[in-house]
Amino acid sequence: MAISFYDTSLGTYLQTLGGVIGFLEKGRAHCEANGIDLNAVVETRLYPDMHPFRFQLVAVEHMTVGALKALQTGRFSPPGPVPELDYAGLEQLVADAHAELAKVSRESVDALEGKQVLFQIGDFKMLFTAANFVLSFSLPNLFFHATTAYDMLRGKGVPIGKANFLGPMRIGV
Repeated sequence: MAISFYDTSLGTYLQTLGGVIGFLEKGRAHCEANGIDLNAVVETRLYPDMHPFRFQLVAVEHMTVGALKALQTGRFSPPGPVPELDYAGLEQLVADAHAELAKVSRESVDALEGKQVLFQIGDFKMLFTAANFVLSFSLPNLFFHATTAYDMLRGKGVPIGKANFLGPMRIGV
C-alpha cells in the first residue's frame, strides 16, 4: 500500500492540529467554569526545567507550519523567541496554523518529497531527506509537544481523553 507524502505530512499535521484545537477549547471551558486562571495555565510547567504550556503550543505551530516552510525552502531551525501570548492568543496561533495548512494543495506537498532539509542550530547541522525530516523529526516533535500541552491540561483537571488528542480522524473507504 502506498500513501502520499501529503497524507504522511500535512494530513497528519492537520489531524493533530485539529485535536489540539479541540482540547484547547475544552481546556478554556473547564478553566472558566471552575475558576482556574487561564494566565496561570499558560505558565504551567510539568517540571521546573521544562518549557511552559505556551512554548508547547508555539512548538506545535513550528513543527507544522514551520516544517512545511522547511520542506519548501530546504532549511529548518528552532523557533525564535517565544511570543508572550495569552491562552486566547495560543488558541488563535493553533487555529491559524490549521487554516494556513488547510489551504495547501496535495500536489504541491507531494512535489516536495524528493527534496532535502537542513536542520541547523548554531554550528550543528543535520541533513535529511524530506521524508526522513517528516518521519523522524517533525512528527515526533509535533506529537511530543502536543502531548505535553494535553498533559498539562489534564493536570489541571480538564476532562479530555484520547479521542480529544487524536482529533478528527481520516476515516472512509
